[in-house]
Amino acid sequence: MEKTLNSISISSNSTIIDNILNVESKTDIYTLHYNHNEESFVKLGTEFTVPHFPIHHDSGQRSPEKLYLDALANLLKQIIPYTGSIFLNLTYFFDQTEIFHPCFYHIYKYKEQLYLYLIRLDLLFKPGDGIILESGSNDVTNSYKTSHLYLESNLIPITGYSSQDGKTTGFNVEQNISDTWIGESGRGYLLEGIWMDLELTKYLSKLFIPEGKNIYPYYPFTCKYRTFCHTLADLTINGRKKHLIYLHSARAFALPRLEEIQEELKKETFTTNLPVFNKMIKEVPEFWNNVWKNLKIKSYLNNKDMKEFLVEF
Repeated sequence: MEKTLNSISISSNSTIIDNILNVESKTDIYTLHYNHNEESFVKLGTEFTVPHFPIHHDSGQRSPEKLYLDALANLLKQIIPYTGSIFLNLTYFFDQTEIFHPCFYHIYKYKEQLYLYLIRLDLLFKPGDGIILESGSNDVTNSYKTSHLYLESNLIPITGYSSQDGKTTGFNVEQNISDTWIGESGRGYLLEGIWMDLELTKYLSKLFIPEGKNIYPYYPFTCKYRTFCHTLADLTINGRKKHLIYLHSARAFALPRLEEIQEELKKETFTTNLPVFNKMIKEVPEFWNNVWKNLKIKSYLNNKDMKEFLVEF
C-alpha cells in the first residue's frame, strides 16, 4: 500500500475470512500496548500460534494463494475468541504490495464526511516477543508462538470509494496536507530526504492534549497518506464511534490552520514553545480537556527487561 498516493486499493477479498471475523466474542481478553520501538500491539490473555506464511507473491497476481489464506484463517480462528470486538463488522482485503500486513476495514459516515477505519496486522516475527516453533526458509516465514498481536489502527478521511460488480475496489483519500518534503541533508550516498510527517504528528497531537499530560508513545493525531488521521486508543465498536467524533472535531479546528502549521514547521522542528503553536493552543475548545482525562500511559519492563507501555482509556 503506497502511502503517498491519494488512493488505497483493494487487491482482493475473501468471504471465508470475513465469516471468521464476524463471530461475536463473549470472552474478549486483551490490552493495548506499545513496545520500545513505538510499535503498537494487543496482548491477549493466552498465547496463539502464527503459522508459516509464504514469502513470495507475484505482484501481478491480485489474489493470494490458497496456502496464504489457509494460514490467515488458522491465525484468525485462534485470536477472534479473545479479540472479537476489534474485528467485528470489519471486512478483510489483501494488499498485494504488502502481503505480511493483512488489512481490515469499515466505512463510517459522520456529518456528511466519509471515514475509512483501517486495521493492518503485522505478521512478521519480532525477537523477544515469542518463541519460534519452526524456522522459516527461503519460501516461508517462521512459525512462532506469542501473545502479542501487532497492528495499526487508523481513521482516515476519504472523499469516496470505487466499486466494480458490487464490490469495493478502493478508497480515495482526502488529502489536506501539502507535500511534506522540506529538503535534504547529508552528501553523496548519505544524502537523505527530510520529511515533516513526524513533526506534524507531534504538533497535531500535542495541540489537543492538556498541558502536562503524558501520552508518549501514543500520538492520537497523525500525518499519514498526506492527510489528518487518527490512531485509536479504544478498538471496540463503541470506541471507534467515539474516536470518530474526536477526529471530526479535531479536523474542524485544525484544517483551517494547517497551512500556517506547515509553514512554521518548515522553519523549525516541533517544540511546545513555537509561537504559532502557543497561539493556537489557547484557541482549542475546552471540550478537549475532558476527552483524555481517562487516558493513562504506564511504562514497565517486560520479561526480557525491555521497556513497554500499557495504554488504558
